[in-house]
Amino acid sequence: MNLKVSSSPHIRAFGTTGRVMLNVIAALIPALGVSTYFFGLRVLVVVSVTIASCVIFEYISRKIMKRDNTITDLSAVVTGLLLAFTLSPATPLWICVLGAFVAIVVAKQMFGGIGNNFVNPAILARIVLAVSFPVQIGSWKIASAPGAALSNFADSVSGADLISSATPLGMLASGSTELPTYLELFLGNRAGSLGEVSVIALLLGGIYLIARGLIKIWIPISFCIGTVIIVLLSGGDPMYHLISGGLILGAFFMATDYVTSPLTNPGKIIFGLGCGLITGLIRIYGNLPEGVAFSILIMNIVTPHIDKLTIPVPFGGGKKHAKQKA
Repeated sequence: MNLKVSSSPHIRAFGTTGRVMLNVIAALIPALGVSTYFFGLRVLVVVSVTIASCVIFEYISRKIMKRDNTITDLSAVVTGLLLAFTLSPATPLWICVLGAFVAIVVAKQMFGGIGNNFVNPAILARIVLAVSFPVQIGSWKIASAPGAALSNFADSVSGADLISSATPLGMLASGSTELPTYLELFLGNRAGSLGEVSVIALLLGGIYLIARGLIKIWIPISFCIGTVIIVLLSGGDPMYHLISGGLILGAFFMATDYVTSPLTNPGKIIFGLGCGLITGLIRIYGNLPEGVAFSILIMNIVTPHIDKLTIPVPFGGGKKHAKQKA
């Protein structure tokens, strides 16, 4: 009999980074399928380029920095997939590659790799691209004939079957009265990024992550509540803001990132409320129709302070111990 002696704790977890990332990928598959149905095979081209670029940049940067390679943990794949979900299906491929460079090299590897980045890599890349290339990034498309786009392979891959259209939030900000219905927003028949298409598909993915215990409900719920508060105070339609834009994608898949979100439940609620309030303020009073990416970035920066404020006092520590810790 071989006895293994080790210090406590003796609890063994079977979850690995690779398994967590694989579950996130699985949760995003329904939304990817709906996007492909509405926008055509151009969606798969954009997703393939961003994922491949992220993996290649991670491999090269780890080699240059003389660190163990981490491409097998699938974190670069998830970053590429989330980045693609923030882009239009008609986004030039060279911009997709540049976004992958910012996400992996600048936001992630320059800070030490996975677990050391202080902001969500895909979020930072999306903001850099939006600020640097507003025309290309802000050119939203919609399929001329959803579903039928898949029948013509060449047009579908090139994006020739897409036509320009304003996003629902853009139409709302301009005062348009011809807005998509709630049903169209839920199903996905509208212009926008890949991750704005189908609310139902994204919710299914989010519920899957919660059921698997990979994320907690506190951030998504408080994110939505914060946005609703601002919209109600401004006299707007809270439901329309909840199911438009990238709020559901951001609340369930980006704001809940383990590394850049608070550790405690009270901290998660504060974080989510902050994201929602900032999103609502930008949408209602700002010059941009969307504010999810900026709100998550801002709250990522203040996450260490939220953790410090909400860290639980050890049993028997009392107020004196808490002050010393602070």
